[in-house]
Amino acid sequence: MSIRIDKKIKAYTVVKPDDAKAAVPPTVQPDPADSIDVPCAEVIQMHERVERPERLEGHTYKIKSPLFEHALYVTINDIVLNEGTEHELRRPYEIFINSKNMEHFQWTVALTRIISAVFRKGGDVTFLAEELKAVFDPRGGYFRAGGVYMPSIIAELGVVIEDHLKKIGMIVGDELTPEQRKLIAEKRAAYEARSKKNSNAASAPAAAVSEEAEGGSGEVFPPSATVCNKCSAKAVVMMDGCATCLSCGNSKCG
Repeated sequence: MSIRIDKKIKAYTVVKPDDAKAAVPPTVQPDPADSIDVPCAEVIQMHERVERPERLEGHTYKIKSPLFEHALYVTINDIVLNEGTEHELRRPYEIFINSKNMEHFQWTVALTRIISAVFRKGGDVTFLAEELKAVFDPRGGYFRAGGVYMPSIIAELGVVIEDHLKKIGMIVGDELTPEQRKLIAEKRAAYEARSKKNSNAASAPAAAVSEEAEGGSGEVFPPSATVCNKCSAKAVVMMDGCATCLSCGNSKCG
């Protein structure tokens, strides 16, 4: 059979019989085990085409800011994917914000629709908490229960979403280790002992609780404490010439 060459020949090679045999791929015999149909579970991930079931599980959180007369009630509903299997996941599906104060109506409706749409998109939605926590109120922030500073009511909404994502396992909590808790307890005891020693017997202990430093967690801090840059708790005191947080243990001296 003749082959017509229309292009100029620039180089050529001679194919040897051994090279031709090597170019032929070896025949792979099929494994009988591969022909057996093994049922494979389909893992469902969160995406916007997932239909809303009739029932969703969720939690409601209360946000009470001293800047507003009425509290906000935030409800986050979760959808359970791959229920009853080893791939079971709980993911946020929708959020609702309710309040008696109609002043919040426009931005609460807008936030609920946008955040719910992001939830239904799936993927890593943890960035929402960080973005909301970075919102500052031009009128100034406030201290919520526990002495934690909130730059705005939107920032506290971000904290609520972050706490909820930690509860369902999307964010790994940064809990203190037993060693860190022990160190904080020792520093706190040393501070209280020194304060009592320097105060008069008739005066109140230095560890008396101010109204704004008393929180639902049961932790109390001296009224003279300042805000911690790390955990935002009003729990920073001077110990041995070094500013130390009695809540998270953060210290400028290391």
